[in-house]
Amino acid sequence: METNILLESGTGEVEILEFVINNKHYGINVIKVKEVLEIDNLTRFPQAPPSIAGVTLIRDQIIPLVNLKYVLEGNSELHEKNNIILCEFNKSRVAFSIDKVIGTHRIGWNRITKPDNIFADTLVIGNIMMENKILFLLDFEKIVTDINPKVGISEDRIEDIEYKDRSHIKLMLADDSFLIRALLKDTLTKAGFTDLKLFNDGEETINYLYKLVEEKNDRFIEDVQILITDIEMPRMDGHTLTRKIKEHNILKKLPVIIFSSLITDDLVHKGVSVGADAQMSKPEIENLVQIIDSFVEKNRA
Repeated sequence: METNILLESGTGEVEILEFVINNKHYGINVIKVKEVLEIDNLTRFPQAPPSIAGVTLIRDQIIPLVNLKYVLEGNSELHEKNNIILCEFNKSRVAFSIDKVIGTHRIGWNRITKPDNIFADTLVIGNIMMENKILFLLDFEKIVTDINPKVGISEDRIEDIEYKDRSHIKLMLADDSFLIRALLKDTLTKAGFTDLKLFNDGEETINYLYKLVEEKNDRFIEDVQILITDIEMPRMDGHTLTRKIKEHNILKKLPVIIFSSLITDDLVHKGVSVGADAQMSKPEIENLVQIIDSFVEKNRA
């Protein structure tokens, strides 16, 4: 089963694939899913962590298979044949074992609620209330980064970036992940940025900007020069946030950089359609710093 992304960008809606593991219902953004299929050619390799079931061959590509049962519940049992979700994000392809797929649901981002702060360290980034059940939206990027930290954002990636005083550059960062916000703050600080405003989601971000414009009109740019936003966020996603900014007669001058694991060759057109000034894939924070510098230089010219 191949997936087709039919949703327009910036509508405030998302298509969620519902699947089951050990009788619990979970969800993943369809935009991350390349295929749902059954495999019977799993190759295990020695000394792999228990969360990695092995590798499988899919369309002449060797794909690592994450044992999602083990990740979620510590159950490492797999069968000769396994149902999997083949995903692409962070410019990589990885498969995840599941029990079965239920179907897809088109819902508004405003229907996805963040877990309570007491569950901040879990792998659930959002709860979706259905008629008779709750779907748990999983943080697949964190699952992969926990297995191999090198594929995530890290300070190692800015070793080749020239440190300089960038304290005069006023940045806004919108990302629903506490972990990503903290990593972004740490790595950007090491590159010389100190004026950082952090936001949990698109709705919180746009409300701040509306208030700023109300108070300062077109002088809002004195408080914020560049917005960096994720795509997947509860309440309001990054594409909708970008569209609202670019359709606003004053805010439209604010440069918006979409920094997301969902930036792929197949999906970059979505950010273009809502007016993003730049797009890049996590975890390439070294390129993010270069893009910020280029915007600042352009505004000086």
